[in-house]
Amino acid sequence: MGNRQLDNAHPDIPHSIRIPKECTIVKDNITDNVFQNLQDPRILTNTVILTPTNDHALRMNDTITRKLPGTPKTYASADRVICKDEEEAQQYPLEFLNSLTPTGMPPHRLILKPGVIVMLLRNLDIRRGLCNGTRLIVRQLHTHVIDAEILTGANKGDYVLIPRIKLAPSDVNLPFILERTQFPLKVSYCMTINKAQGQTFDKLGIFLPQSVFIHEQL
Repeated sequence: MGNRQLDNAHPDIPHSIRIPKECTIVKDNITDNVFQNLQDPRILTNTVILTPTNDHALRMNDTITRKLPGTPKTYASADRVICKDEEEAQQYPLEFLNSLTPTGMPPHRLILKPGVIVMLLRNLDIRRGLCNGTRLIVRQLHTHVIDAEILTGANKGDYVLIPRIKLAPSDVNLPFILERTQFPLKVSYCMTINKAQGQTFDKLGIFLPQSVFIHEQL
């Protein structure tokens, strides 16, 4: 695929690709095929599932987290609307704000367990390796900080404490700015194709419930 050696799947559809049968799973659960050993988190550090959209990645990460051993701990965010008109801000109920998970933002309900692999969503301390996209493994869950170990980069193996911060990324799909106070983390067994660019894995699955956005993304 990468060398452009696969034949066109359909003569009438330019740039279409037929994925070889030995690389596809039709009926089986892809999480069970890719993550065959959920007991050893070290094996899982170089394994990932890629999918086109953030919504599918969030749902798949929730599924895998539930299968992992250990007692889950849920961290709920504090959300509010930022806009010039205060009356307009009052029109959006808190339940609606909690239901949103814009790209690059952690979910309102962040469910973690010791041993879960997560990804950092903001640059916290570049010198210490705490950059956007850094993968970590959770060591201990505290009320105000997450104790984690860095899995990638020059600072691999370092222990760090991740605090709650305020996040307010712009989203063209929202008529307002959503400010969320939450740990800047999300579970990272499944991630979007865009987020995986530049990373290397020993084993990966590609979950395509819908077409990718452009040919080069595949």
